[in-house]
Amino acid sequence: MPTEVQEETLTLEEILASLKEMHRLILWNDDVNSFEHVIYCMMKYLDYSESQSEKIAWKVHNEGKCAVLEGSFTEMEVYRKILQQEGLTVSVD
Repeated sequence: MPTEVQEETLTLEEILASLKEMHRLILWNDDVNSFEHVIYCMMKYLDYSESQSEKIAWKVHNEGKCAVLEGSFTEMEVYRKILQQEGLTVSVD
């Protein structure tokens, strides 16, 4: 059985943006995910404690978004894809 490969293309703007030193992974508020699911994902994938994860969930709920991680563009893209697969609304800034 052949393996399917999904190809992703980047715009020139995205490539140039990736050259910046630090990027942030932003978690956005939505009406879909529960506090428990957000907390679970923060603990499982970003290695936050339960207390830290709860603070993030409340900040997202009250302010609409929260920067949850900083690093290279490539690293942030990896985490963005993982968290999106979990149903969270995330973007790289």
